[in-house]
Amino acid sequence: MAQESLPFHSDSKKAILLIIIGAVLSVSGYLLASALTYRLGFPLDDAWIHQTYARNLANFGEWSFVPHQISGGSTAPLWSVLLVPGVWLGLSPLPWAYFLGTSILALLAIFTEFLVRHISPDYRTQIPWVGIFIVLEWHLVWAAVSGMETLLSGLLITFVLGLLVFGSRNYLAIGLLIGIGVWVRPDTVTLLGPAILVILMTRSILSEKLFSFSKLIIGFGVILTFYFLFNLIIAGTPFPNTYYAKQAEYAILQNLPFYSRFLSIFLLPITGVGFFLVPGVVLLLIRSIKIREWGILAGMIWFTGYIVIYAWRLPVTYQHGRYIIPAMPIYFIFGLAGMLNFICSQSLNRWKWIVSKVWQISTGLVIISFWVLGARAYATDVAVIETEMVATAKWVAANVPSDSLIAAHDIGALGYFAPRNIVDLAGLVSPEIIPIIRDEKQLAQYLNNRNVKFLMTFPDWYPILANNLPVAFSSSGLFAPSMGQENMAVFNWMAP
Repeated sequence: MAQESLPFHSDSKKAILLIIIGAVLSVSGYLLASALTYRLGFPLDDAWIHQTYARNLANFGEWSFVPHQISGGSTAPLWSVLLVPGVWLGLSPLPWAYFLGTSILALLAIFTEFLVRHISPDYRTQIPWVGIFIVLEWHLVWAAVSGMETLLSGLLITFVLGLLVFGSRNYLAIGLLIGIGVWVRPDTVTLLGPAILVILMTRSILSEKLFSFSKLIIGFGVILTFYFLFNLIIAGTPFPNTYYAKQAEYAILQNLPFYSRFLSIFLLPITGVGFFLVPGVVLLLIRSIKIREWGILAGMIWFTGYIVIYAWRLPVTYQHGRYIIPAMPIYFIFGLAGMLNFICSQSLNRWKWIVSKVWQISTGLVIISFWVLGARAYATDVAVIETEMVATAKWVAANVPSDSLIAAHDIGALGYFAPRNIVDLAGLVSPEIIPIIRDEKQLAQYLNNRNVKFLMTFPDWYPILANNLPVAFSSSGLFAPSMGQENMAVFNWMAP
């Protein structure tokens, strides 16, 4: 496939403007739902971890969670750095994170629109339906206002795979982008696979293949070298502490049958509107095999492999599948492209025309319905974090002596609102916890040895640690109990 440029046309500026407006309105709807349900915030406690690293970097020029204690607890160093300008501007944490997320959502939708126009040449409408689809897809909107790196990772993944679909031969740039992606999410390294596959399958002589491969590895290797050096200096390991901690914490899930793990991950992108795109993916796969569109085939193989890797190493589906969300845009792109190839076909008979109309209407109704459901889910998620983690952290700030050592599992809001010496039971900033992360008896001994004064957690998360401890504080949040969860509590720690 010859190298292509983005298929801009006379209506491109209008399409881009409509997509940007759509992104702003879609995000605003989620923020409005959050404000009306309780108040604005983040739907994940981890977002406050990034905010804390950003604040300490801006104020002290150091990579730390607890001030003046260097640590490698940020999975996405680049995202934490991108939050720093908000601190410099004197903004509260929310508006800058929302601005970044909305901008990334718009960029993703714009790139997706023109990528699908490339894959489906007959798709040439003045209204950018594909871009509008992306800014309405609830997983992506939720991620845009999560305060997390999730959507940035999705943008980089989509951009790399999109360049392969466009037929780009600039493998140095592709390698650099993959390397940058690792600074956002370590799993972005898997993009080397489809890039190498395209190099191998492209019709060229061996020397050209070797030259392309060399450029790819050089571009990637340069950025990866700095990434490894950064982590080795900060944490003494090539990857952030979170890379090891998450796998250790959820290792027990690997005891489930692999097919069960795979199915639970695979269902995430096809739940909701994704289900209606399955036929489109199949149609595009058939066409791509017939005409050997290696960029598309490489992307499909990567998507499947990505799910397999998570099913194998980290088969978790909580928080709306946030670990898989970065891979969802490429699935949506292929599904929409296959759908549009069918709909825009010049050979539609009456029955195919009826099927295409039902397909379009069903897809539109479902994406709008799930946008509404997603807004409710987002608002509830924010309310839980605000009434549990944030409220408890603010109580700690007002009532716990500043020199007290606190053990906690959710450290994000605690670190931001109540900077204290912390024993992180999730192992993000306390890597020595990782080997005993699920052993409550050993954890209890460790807390005793460290002279911990308080334990902050949901009681049912650590039933042995929290058993019979005096409660110093329990949040009065209503949202967590309404979902069948307990309120977060602060316990006075005593040796059992």
